[in-house]
Amino acid sequence: MSNTIFLKRLPLLALAVFLAACSGQPRGEGESQAPADSAALLAAGEKRDSLAAAAALDGWWKASMRNHDRRIAWWREARFGCFIHWGVYSLAGGEWKGKPVKGYAEHLMRIKKIPLAEYKRDLVEKFNPQEFDADEWVRRIRATGMRYLIITSKHHDGFAMYDSDVKDYNIVKATPFHRDPMLELAAACKKYGIRFGFYYSQAFDWEDPDAPGNDWDYQNPGGDLHLFGGTHWFDYHPDMLTRIRKYVDGKSIPQIRELIRKYHPDILWFDTPSKLPFSENLRILEEIRKIDSTVVIDGRLANYGEYHFGDYQSTSDRPQEFFPVTGDWEAIPTTNESYGYSRYDSSHKPFSHFIRLLAKAASRGGNLLMNVGPMGNGEMDPRDTAILYRIGLWMQQNGTSIYGTTATPLPLQPWGVSTRRGNKLFLQVFHWPANGQLVVGGLESQPAKTYLLRDAAQTALPVKRLNPRDLAVSLPRPAPDTVSTVVVMEFKDGIAADTVRRLSATRYANRLLAFDSRLHGKGLRYGDGKASRYYVYHWNNPGQWMSWSFRLEQPAVFRVSIKYSTDADNRGITYRITVAGQTLEKKVQVPAHKDRIYTEEIGTVKIPSGLQELSIRPAEIRGNEVMKLFGVTLTPIR
Repeated sequence: MSNTIFLKRLPLLALAVFLAACSGQPRGEGESQAPADSAALLAAGEKRDSLAAAAALDGWWKASMRNHDRRIAWWREARFGCFIHWGVYSLAGGEWKGKPVKGYAEHLMRIKKIPLAEYKRDLVEKFNPQEFDADEWVRRIRATGMRYLIITSKHHDGFAMYDSDVKDYNIVKATPFHRDPMLELAAACKKYGIRFGFYYSQAFDWEDPDAPGNDWDYQNPGGDLHLFGGTHWFDYHPDMLTRIRKYVDGKSIPQIRELIRKYHPDILWFDTPSKLPFSENLRILEEIRKIDSTVVIDGRLANYGEYHFGDYQSTSDRPQEFFPVTGDWEAIPTTNESYGYSRYDSSHKPFSHFIRLLAKAASRGGNLLMNVGPMGNGEMDPRDTAILYRIGLWMQQNGTSIYGTTATPLPLQPWGVSTRRGNKLFLQVFHWPANGQLVVGGLESQPAKTYLLRDAAQTALPVKRLNPRDLAVSLPRPAPDTVSTVVVMEFKDGIAADTVRRLSATRYANRLLAFDSRLHGKGLRYGDGKASRYYVYHWNNPGQWMSWSFRLEQPAVFRVSIKYSTDADNRGITYRITVAGQTLEKKVQVPAHKDRIYTEEIGTVKIPSGLQELSIRPAEIRGNEVMKLFGVTLTPIR
């Protein structure tokens, strides 16, 4: 498209951006306040970024996407990767001066405002991970079933974990270790057939005096003090871009080029794009494409409005549920709540959590990039290796239901999820039916063969057609695997499905997640999917509501419960749930503190058979948010 057409399609949001940047943020001293002519400055910044986006779409970016499908083919096939956060901060392990540190362990320098000289003396000069064994790491990753590895080559602390000729602040020249672990990992990945790549912090750099982020040593923008106008410092003070570009051109871009030329990575992963103007992030991406047209680039480097300039979208961190995404996407859970190693963080999820999360991601056409944080001595955390080992056992038997699969054609199922590869469906059964009858809702095609994936003999399982849209599979009892047993269905002539979900009227609690609802009205937004944020929010006008379509094959009575969170300033807004001509009405709880989560039973409903719709709407709006809705559950009453 032409630049003119592109610019017309991009709304000028200067005032809205200004208000968002200035509301409720802590301020530093001096120039932390927005300038008087902020609206004009924001408009100029918007123009700068929109022109950069338009030029890319008309030129180099358009050309770079010609081989996109070939470039990303291996990534789509892999579905499961390993993310590793490892650096000198791993030596501290979430502790500073004998005390635990709250927050991400890899953010230690920022959280404790450690002066650079002290960080070098107490961590960099003592970092000597003699137990590091690249071969062992990669063998463990391969045994887990992971097909690609991404590791921090330089995190926000600015320290390079490889032998950089750009700057001596790196593991070979500045530590007693004097080895290049990235070179060793690249060789081990090649040996074991694992795709290899780097995380690189292109924006944040707390070592470089010209980079964003360090406001305790250098009084630079982009840090916690919100100096120079806060989030949009580069718009309020465009003169500072000259200084910041010294870092981008002197360290960031040269080190990225260096990584590509020395290690030939399959993938590059970037983060924190908001710390630089979009035009700078896009310029970094253009420089990469000038020297490598085949490396895959994640989706966090450069996004502008509806346009995503990476090879795929990078969605949520530490997700429990997934919001809807169109196209290729990847989510990044971690074993506990920190990405870097923390000896104090023992919030590790069970291995079953990750197996089911992986299946759910694949069922929606996404990848899972699972993070571990090795210790400062170079060994993997035993708490992580125990989880990886159990995942690996499951993947050895069931990996074919994940690798190379695409999103399922089936609607949501109460017993689990499903994936597809060609003429096969893989049913990931999380909840094994007690009566041995697995009802597959919405499957109109008749399978030619049905069997358990773990059964080498592929013994046929009996299948009974219940009606034109549903069938039942007779399963052995008890469940062969209590985490997820995979049932394979093979078809001869394609797979036809009805996309309206069938609810269970007898056995399962039916979770109607807000992420799976139809959103009505403008302005509703998705939370990021974390355990406390898989909700729909920004619900503050009467024209906004949510609904779910479903069908029942027999009438049933359901107990209705709701899960939501709300802010402390809520004053008990009334909401209504309506289904099959019945309405349940209740007031939102008034919490004692912000974002308390409630799960409440609100009544029972009798729903007849047939196609139905359940909706939730506010009965009133008082100027504040109705609630943050996680979802509604319909539990059949036996």
